[in-house]
Amino acid sequence: MKKMTALTMSLVMSGAMTLTGCSQTESGKPAANGERIKLTIYSTANDKATQNVYKKVTDDYTKQHPNVSFELQFPGNDYESILKMKMAANDMPDLFDTHGWSQIRYGKYLADLSQESWVKDISESMKPIVTDKAGKVYVLPLNAAKDGITYNKDVLDKYNIQPPKTLDEMIAAGEKIKKESNGQVAPFFFSAPDSASLAQFFDYYATSLLISPPKNYSDDLLKGSFDWANWTPLAAKFKEIYDKKLMNQDVLTVKDADKASLFAQGKIAFVTGGPGFVPDALKMNPNVHAGIMPVPAMVDGDEPTFSGGERFTIGAWKDGKNLEVAKDVIREFAKPENLKALSEASGTPAGMNGINPDLGVFTEYYNKYKDIRVFPYFDRVYLPSGMWDVLQTASAQLLGGKLTPEAYSETMKKEVARLKAQQK
Repeated sequence: MKKMTALTMSLVMSGAMTLTGCSQTESGKPAANGERIKLTIYSTANDKATQNVYKKVTDDYTKQHPNVSFELQFPGNDYESILKMKMAANDMPDLFDTHGWSQIRYGKYLADLSQESWVKDISESMKPIVTDKAGKVYVLPLNAAKDGITYNKDVLDKYNIQPPKTLDEMIAAGEKIKKESNGQVAPFFFSAPDSASLAQFFDYYATSLLISPPKNYSDDLLKGSFDWANWTPLAAKFKEIYDKKLMNQDVLTVKDADKASLFAQGKIAFVTGGPGFVPDALKMNPNVHAGIMPVPAMVDGDEPTFSGGERFTIGAWKDGKNLEVAKDVIREFAKPENLKALSEASGTPAGMNGINPDLGVFTEYYNKYKDIRVFPYFDRVYLPSGMWDVLQTASAQLLGGKLTPEAYSETMKKEVARLKAQQK
């Protein structure tokens, strides 16, 4: 207790020796001799490579401004629940990642960044996502999401399989891999304890089933007249993959963090989602080869698609006591070299013009699929806030035998109605 008291007194005395408030330069940036400031940054980044870039950017900022330090938080699975509690208490982090909800969920907590110099460089595809009709800019897009399937090229090459264009082709490929590997390779990887793994499958393939085909249910979903029985085929396909033992059979207990190791060992073939985990896999096995592909189609006559939108972003809490410093930190993240590093670490395209990341082998794939349609994430357009947890939980219950595909659809119908009523 004495040590804590001494530290507190030291900080008070240090603060008393500085000017009240934050000392500013003419450019509006915090001066190095300002009061001691500690900013908290929350991010959804789970992979170490991306987290390390955050640390480097903030360390560099502290070198320029020794009075400013940072507390970096990467809560992983708990991110959404923690931010919900902070919103309820109106006690947000100084800077935080909006993980796809910059306007709808977090908009009223975010400062307007429209006067920042980097705004002019936001890519055309990102503008409607991070900017509203009134011109408010909510966040700096640190990279862009163009998500599909990450696959182990070594496994596909070994079993002479081309990237599937339909989900049925993908299941057939999985059966071939399982048979010819004598069950040593799990064609699909999922993790029920992870907050996103199962839900991600449904979010991507809901677009393939319900949105991307010429005859689709977009209007019905938006108007609230959608017949949720049309969800059942998607749940049935997911259960089919499980029943055929085409996914890792420890799906209900395995940690998502094990994915990189299994990929590096060639024990899994297809991962639903982006390649952010691949740098970790390469550290374990520099000879492993990864590829990316769009999400296969589910309806006859349709084509594969990508899901897109925000990946990692950074915005400032509008009521933060160090708002101007927080905005300046965003300027640090907006430097081309930092945006390039974040894209390269996460293996994703940039969300800003003029940034040309070297994505290694992934550059080849993004170029190959440059004309593939990109749809917004299904849940961000067609589901009310709170449905992500429902997707994850109901999917686990489906695999655990507690829900049938039909019951899953009924759960979706009830939960959508409940959450919409709560949010009115």
